[in-house]
Amino acid sequence: MTVAVTPSVSPRRTLTVCGGAHALHDGFTDLLNVLYPLLQAQFGLTYAAIGALKTVYSSAMAVGQIPSGKLALRFGGVKVLAIGTTLIAVGYGLAGLTGSLYGVVVGLLLAGLGGSTQHPIGSSLVSAAYSGLRSRTALGTYNFTGDLGKVALPAFFALIAASLGWQQALIVIAALAVLGAGVILASLKPVPLHNKGDEGKATAGQDRPCAYWLLFAIHIADDLVRTGFLIFLPFLLRDKGADLPTIGLGLSLLFAGGATGKLVMGWVGEKLGVVPSVILTEAATTALILLLLPLSLPFALVLLPLVGLMLNGTSSVLYGTVPEFVSAEKRTHAFAIFYTGGSVAGATGPFLAGLLGDATSLQFALVVVACIALTTVPMVWALRPAFRSTPAPSA
Repeated sequence: MTVAVTPSVSPRRTLTVCGGAHALHDGFTDLLNVLYPLLQAQFGLTYAAIGALKTVYSSAMAVGQIPSGKLALRFGGVKVLAIGTTLIAVGYGLAGLTGSLYGVVVGLLLAGLGGSTQHPIGSSLVSAAYSGLRSRTALGTYNFTGDLGKVALPAFFALIAASLGWQQALIVIAALAVLGAGVILASLKPVPLHNKGDEGKATAGQDRPCAYWLLFAIHIADDLVRTGFLIFLPFLLRDKGADLPTIGLGLSLLFAGGATGKLVMGWVGEKLGVVPSVILTEAATTALILLLLPLSLPFALVLLPLVGLMLNGTSSVLYGTVPEFVSAEKRTHAFAIFYTGGSVAGATGPFLAGLLGDATSLQFALVVVACIALTTVPMVWALRPAFRSTPAPSA
């Protein structure tokens, strides 16, 4: 099934608008890492309770991704993406206006459902707009734009929250989400999620289920590390003496390094190949997180961009490889499953890490999180035959 297409659709416009939506949605998600310490202070929450809040948001995102992909095929990706962005505004607005823990929980549930629309729809729209091998580069650019939002919005939210309070800051974010939904509807025309005319030029590999599911498992482990580290980084910085604006700065430095990692590791991936580049980033992630733990606040802030570079550098390689192992007509569903897996990892990982942190210590929990990255090394090594046997693309 395809979405109606307008002949004058510009691939560049599709990438620009989807990239902007990606920046907003990723920023809306990661500003929560600034919010969690504020909620802990106001409501006296444990680390496990903080992890449970993350579970509410990520579970809603996980549940909504596959239905979002199906709704996009039926009603149009642009409409569903705009509605999802509006739902984020409703969720954050509700949490900010009520100011209660129950209001926050319901708000996170609604915002998570709204956030579930962006990844499967945006990546499919970009993949459809850029056929063949161009889709890897376009998806890498699209993936990079998410980090721009991660850099800007957590710091922006921290400054507003420090001046006005977290409730007012959430209301400002809700207004920004409404504006973003309007821009999506006004500027993005429908494009096909699957263009049969491009099948002959589709990225080589086609349906390779074993390789896809192995890539999926690597993605799960990578997301466990990233979400587990991100939810506890603000608490680690606070324990080192950081105030709220400094925590926001720390997250921005981390995400700035992550944005750079999307570009640098894309280049490294082309030079070294997918397997060596993923092994490099995952091993370096473990080493850098372990190095970060004992450092004082100034040295930790200096190291955070490098941590972000390695922590986020893997994801572009993973997302960009999905089209190599899935035929064009199945990619919307494949991307939805792929991102759902990441959301499930983001829902369960922080809660389990929070339980471990309450039972032991924050630093020990972060050591365990860091070591999970090493589990990807044997999996990506096992993926090598899939790349060796991938045929050249059709002319």
